[in-house]
Amino acid sequence: MAISISVVLLLSILAVIFVRNGGLKVSHALVCLMLGFYLAGTSVAPTIQDGLTATADIVGSLRP
Repeated sequence: MAISISVVLLLSILAVIFVRNGGLKVSHALVCLMLGFYLAGTSVAPTIQDGLTATADIVGSLRP
């Protein structure tokens, strides 16, 4: 749960930065948002979740 909230927060911050810098239009951000909601309802969602969890575990285990 904490990982998904962190990912959502990070992606939201990036989207705001991109919209403010002009690299991402509001319409593009809305399309990405809708795509995310639709993907969450498909059978691909567990695979995406597993991939994000594995990536977060790898990044979390790295020591500088």
